[in-house]
Amino acid sequence: MDSNRELASFAARLHREIGPGQDSPKQTRAAWPAFNPLALELFALQFAHNPLYRRFCEARGARPGTVADWTEIPAIPTAAFKAGPLSCLPAAARTAVFHSSGTTGQTPSRHFHSADSLALYEASLRAWFDAHWPVAAGPWAWVILTPPPDQAPHSSLVHMFETLRRARKPAAAAFVGRAAEDGAWVLDVDAAWPLLQSAAAGAQPVFLLGTAFSFVHLLDDFAARGRGLTLPAGSCALETGGYKGRSRALPKAELHALMSRRLGLRPDRIICEYGMSELSSQAYDGEVGPVAARALPGLASPGARRFRFPPWARVRIISPETGAAVEEGETGLICVFDLANVYSVLAVQTEDLGRRRGSGFELAGRAALAEPRGCSLMAV
Repeated sequence: MDSNRELASFAARLHREIGPGQDSPKQTRAAWPAFNPLALELFALQFAHNPLYRRFCEARGARPGTVADWTEIPAIPTAAFKAGPLSCLPAAARTAVFHSSGTTGQTPSRHFHSADSLALYEASLRAWFDAHWPVAAGPWAWVILTPPPDQAPHSSLVHMFETLRRARKPAAAAFVGRAAEDGAWVLDVDAAWPLLQSAAAGAQPVFLLGTAFSFVHLLDDFAARGRGLTLPAGSCALETGGYKGRSRALPKAELHALMSRRLGLRPDRIICEYGMSELSSQAYDGEVGPVAARALPGLASPGARRFRFPPWARVRIISPETGAAVEEGETGLICVFDLANVYSVLAVQTEDLGRRRGSGFELAGRAALAEPRGCSLMAV
């Protein structure tokens, strides 16, 4: 069986396990007993069909015959996605690519996708999103603080937002950012303001989606102009990304307090997302509610901002000195093992620090000497 057929067969099985998305019970399972055999099977496929990753594993003495548990699969640093095509896909099949965001002059990471790879990526993001956001469908107004897809074709975040917009079919939706000539993202506050005003006047719930810095830009502009409003009951916000080198940084609690004060958002209606271009699954720091619920239950647990990936992705928090998993409550590097990364590398070592909290984690910043990154670096 050739590599394309082997990988496609694995991807199809995983797609069925993830489920069709909303109202599927599968994505809310606490754990998959099959995770370990699936991870080992995928590791063997990627070892065989991803030359750069195979060399990385061989240099560490790891190969399918010697790895017996998913925790032993070598996690490749995100920086390696800059060095070459970390992909199992033949060049002709690489029909899309996501770039990491970063400061000007940095070489971006590249995560290649095919039509099948994107289909699995979208299934993964929809299923876990639906488990956390049973609301924000139907007669809602979506205000997305990024450029539209045609201006940011290599942004995984913009692709994510557009995929969710197509799936949820809100009554109204608008991207209120634009990409400048140098690629930086610029927020058009004058476009966002009337949309928010109109929704507030018509009692239409609003779903705000954007990077942390885009929210700071919006709120700082409101403060400078003496603006403020109270969004209708049930309105929500998805906040993602950091600041890293391009803006004033606000502690998470302070940012969310500003969002509550100037937008009238309840703190438990603000959920943070953690993802990156090198992964195909995302983590959220809100509680998983009943998928079929439509009564707008509290979506987040105040004071317990712990990120969790879906059951088809797992996290290890490891010591940068020893590579061993840290103890509960200790801080280390975040390593993600994402089965939805079928066509690239399932085990990715990030440059982010996390504090181990059960099966989840709290973000604790960037590792020393790590390059600034995060989708919000593209906003100025």
